[in-house]
Amino acid sequence: MPLSETAQDFIAHFGEMGNHWGINRTIGQIYALLYISNTPLCAEKIGEILQYSRSNVSMGIKELSSWHLIKIKHYPGDRKDYFTVPEDIWDIFRTLVEERHKREIEPTLTFLRKTLLNKDIEQQPTMQTKLKKMHDLIEMLTQWYHDINKLDNQHLINLLKLGEKVYKLYEMKDKLKMVKNR
Repeated sequence: MPLSETAQDFIAHFGEMGNHWGINRTIGQIYALLYISNTPLCAEKIGEILQYSRSNVSMGIKELSSWHLIKIKHYPGDRKDYFTVPEDIWDIFRTLVEERHKREIEPTLTFLRKTLLNKDIEQQPTMQTKLKKMHDLIEMLTQWYHDINKLDNQHLINLLKLGEKVYKLYEMKDKLKMVKNR
């Protein structure tokens, strides 16, 4: 499967961005290849296309599997595992957000809850206040995330498309409140 220049650029970009997203370049490039591929690919084919060793591909596949970002497909009469990604970009997005929430947000919230219950923090009121503010913000965003996550894809898309209109509506509400209070 020869890659076009555009495909090569996309894969290279995803590899570079992987470093910013907390994954290594290899994993980013494997995912990018699977994303743009027309068909599921086996590990050998991934290694051949990207010129990676079998062990690098296996480690990348394992990491992507732990994030629930790839699917395994089997073909009758073929013992190999073939890998693909969900077709729906919103499924990918929701999976990424859920996994980041589990790996990053929940442990931080747990830590903050535990820390705010410690008796010794009462003797450090500035730190207690700051940690409480951080806890409350993360808790509020977590609740918002859970509420938004209940929306189906089309409702979520419609909500996101509202963008600045939501702010203008809120601004209008404040103006009406000021007029009413006069």
